[in-house]
Amino acid sequence: MTQEVLLSARNLSVRFGGVLAVNDVSFDVRRGEVFTLIGPNGAGKTTVFNLISRIYTPTTGEIDYAGPDGMLKLTAQPAHRVAGLGIARTFQNIELFEHATVLHNLLIGRHTHRQTGFWSELFFTPATRAAELQARERVERVIELLDLQHHRDAMVAGLPYGVRKVVELARALCAEPRLLLLDEPSSGLNVEETEDMAFWIQDIVQELGVTVLMVEHDMSLVSRVSDRVLAMNQGQVLAMGTPREVQTDPAVVEAYLGSVDDVASLRRENA
Repeated sequence: MTQEVLLSARNLSVRFGGVLAVNDVSFDVRRGEVFTLIGPNGAGKTTVFNLISRIYTPTTGEIDYAGPDGMLKLTAQPAHRVAGLGIARTFQNIELFEHATVLHNLLIGRHTHRQTGFWSELFFTPATRAAELQARERVERVIELLDLQHHRDAMVAGLPYGVRKVVELARALCAEPRLLLLDEPSSGLNVEETEDMAFWIQDIVQELGVTVLMVEHDMSLVSRVSDRVLAMNQGQVLAMGTPREVQTDPAVVEAYLGSVDDVASLRRENA
């Protein structure tokens, strides 16, 4: 049975001056899967993320997205509407409010669901009280899912790097996304923390029903959680398929390790 397409990118290209950062890239992300972009540094992966987030506008091409009210042209939407459409994102470089608690950072992730107005909040009406309770309940579910109970009231600035990565993931989940963009979730994590991240990504898909689009360098994590992988190099698509199919593709091997002759030479030198 074919899965419904949640996001469809068609012939995306981005040019910065004389540099073609993304060149005619197309792919579909199916609802309920983990779809991962891989490639060497400078391959154009994060640029694709920035196109979906509407930080950049493509020079050519378009992105269709199955939002709450049906399919729409994501490339026609302003950046401030993206979160409200059910798309949340984490960043390779952590973007948190360091002088606020974990709880307050997660509550900020609920801002897209705010329906109360200035006066109702000023007088803390029953509707505002109910909205606050609903937001807190959602945040507490995310805290429990990602095992952040012991850090709930801690200031972010005093937390280890690995915990901060989880807090940023938690804040994105508090927005109740349909599509979650993870930009190198294992970056800076040790082996044990990366193992935990793999479990959480699987739980996010299976328990919360969130679709995940990920950029990642750690191939063990990619192989473990990804349903499909798209490999890029120098802004272009090299291969797409299962993790095993992509990792054994000759063009992908060459992009990572060099030509077949280079690999053979390297093996002889290390023999």
